[in-house]
Amino acid sequence: MSLGMILLIVLILVAIGALPTWPHSRSWGYGPTGISGLIVVVLLILLLTGRI
Repeated sequence: MSLGMILLIVLILVAIGALPTWPHSRSWGYGPTGISGLIVVVLLILLLTGRI
């Protein structure tokens, strides 16, 4: 596995873990999920274009 693929998998897990469904994170809203989702999209684009 390449480093980019490992980073992509880790960031997808972070995006899932940041969903506001747990009691301690309900007041956070969708901010953490949106930020980590944006990072995943940027990383995916870089991975597909071959820059990583």
